[in-house]
Amino acid sequence: MTTHAPGREAESDAALTGDRPADPAGGSDAAAARLARAKLYRRRRIVVFSALALVLALLVSGGVYAGRALGAPIPAAVPLVTAPQPVAAAAQQLALPGFGGYAVGAVGFDGLLATGSADAALPTASITKIITALVVLDEHPVAAGEGGPDIAYTEADVELYWDMIAQNGSVAPVEPGISLTLVQSLEAMLLPSGNNYAISISNWAFGSQEAFLERARTWLADHGFAHTAIADSSGLSLDNTSTPAELVRLGELALENPVVAAIVATQEVELPELGPIENSNKLLGSRGVDGIKTGTTDDAANLLFSADVTVGEESVTIVGVLLGAPDHASLRAAVAALLDSVAPGFREVTAFDEGTDLASYATPWGQTAHAEASEAARLLVWSDTPVEVSVDAESITTAADGTEVGSATVTAGSRSVVVPLRLDASVEDPGPWWRLGNPGALDAPVAARHD
Repeated sequence: MTTHAPGREAESDAALTGDRPADPAGGSDAAAARLARAKLYRRRRIVVFSALALVLALLVSGGVYAGRALGAPIPAAVPLVTAPQPVAAAAQQLALPGFGGYAVGAVGFDGLLATGSADAALPTASITKIITALVVLDEHPVAAGEGGPDIAYTEADVELYWDMIAQNGSVAPVEPGISLTLVQSLEAMLLPSGNNYAISISNWAFGSQEAFLERARTWLADHGFAHTAIADSSGLSLDNTSTPAELVRLGELALENPVVAAIVATQEVELPELGPIENSNKLLGSRGVDGIKTGTTDDAANLLFSADVTVGEESVTIVGVLLGAPDHASLRAAVAALLDSVAPGFREVTAFDEGTDLASYATPWGQTAHAEASEAARLLVWSDTPVEVSVDAESITTAADGTEVGSATVTAGSRSVVVPLRLDASVEDPGPWWRLGNPGALDAPVAARHD
């Protein structure tokens, strides 16, 4: 039988339990060591758990950022506009008449191209018959290509014929018992400037000269003719007056009426039972002249004229008047010279060609594209009128090649043309990696750019 000393047994028990017997001499040092180890373990747990919390927080915040970055709108690319500079030619030199009052305009162009005493009221003579024709057709409209109602002529109309001859007025033949359509009657009035037909037609339309004049004056006021006076339907009275500026407007109204425009452009017609009658406008058919009306007083020759001139692929209608020429030969020479100098003053200006870059784009992620003109911009211009280009291009985010992104407006006076702008390349989404790597760019403000 083995026996142990009591002290050994105590040591063995302490070893098994992990406890050490107190050492009276060093017990405080052991306790301090155990406390230090406990603090160290506690700090390590704090560090570990703090690190785990940080990683978890980063994972959570990273997920939120990634979600925001991937779902945020990309910044818009703003256009850098490169509009062409204004274009202007030298002023057209004109051969102006050295006498009378005159004005020249063009249909579709603002203002007058040339003037001389444009606001002076002068006798209009047989140009008055244009007012008569427009007022009658306003009361009795006739469609283009039709003859209108019939007018029966009687002995009273024959008496008017002889009365006009006695007053040294221009006439057209008439016979009692004949019937002419309204258009044929207007041809007899306008082509040879038949004073007798001016009276016969207006009496037929309104019942009397007084009733006609009342209607004609209302018509003039309604159309803004503040400086035009009418005293009879034929123009025989010198109290029929107007200004060159207002007569240009009257000429434009005459050309807007298809019946009047067709008649004044006719060289000659054959009237039933009356035979051929010729146009008194001897410039008709030359230099593009296609109207409008002569007028003659004892002291002066007048002409309200129109002419079509071709400029590139377009046609320009010039309308003008010359009042107070000493005779018709001088009148025709002056008008011919004026037209010869006015016509070359119209120019077709190409502001830019098809495919011209008018704006460019550069995205923060490195893509570039241009806004190109989808077609050439050409504009008909008079003389030194400047041609200006304004570009309106939109900001874009993503867009396919060929997308319309704005327009360019070309302006010369009151005339303008608008050309769409199209992208010459696609602008695509930059993708997730650029979004995640450029957080600041996703919130970048959009600002317009100009050259």
